[in-house]
Amino acid sequence: MKFCSQCGESVIQTIPEGDNRLRYVCKHCNTVHYRNPRMVVGCIPEHQGAILLCKRAIAPRIGYWTVPAGFMELDETLGEAAVRETFEEAEATVELGELITVVDVQQAGQVHIFFESKLPVAKFGAGAESLETKLFLPEELPWNDIAFPSVRIALEHFLSCRKSGQWRLHLTAAPHMDFKHRSS
Repeated sequence: MKFCSQCGESVIQTIPEGDNRLRYVCKHCNTVHYRNPRMVVGCIPEHQGAILLCKRAIAPRIGYWTVPAGFMELDETLGEAAVRETFEEAEATVELGELITVVDVQQAGQVHIFFESKLPVAKFGAGAESLETKLFLPEELPWNDIAFPSVRIALEHFLSCRKSGQWRLHLTAAPHMDFKHRSS
């Protein structure tokens, strides 16, 4: 950040009075600009034991598989964001279930939040951010081609909960990942 969004003057990094970490502060109007993690929200849609995944058409990780998920908007709830993202990326309408996984992705300044959900009808397609969508039985999941550690964590936890029959919230942090892009 170089300039204040309030007055347009330059900002400096300093620890504001009463705070405990570096923040961007406007030298002119003294506005403190907080930078906080962004929320990525998604679903693990299930239809008759199979899980719906999307092959990414956008960077990072083009060509890798993920669950439908994306950035939450200001005017929606977590659940609304998860349902919207599922429709946008997989053209699928889901019945939202339990919140099951929250993953801190510190290197990206994000928190990834996943719900289990039901896909009542096997009706889906590839939205603008997906190359293709496909239902996978658990033993068919493309583990070596999962886009992000947070998605792997969410899928593993989902399968564990489904096996035990007990849905419980799993909170964790994702390991650091070096993003290498795939061209296709």
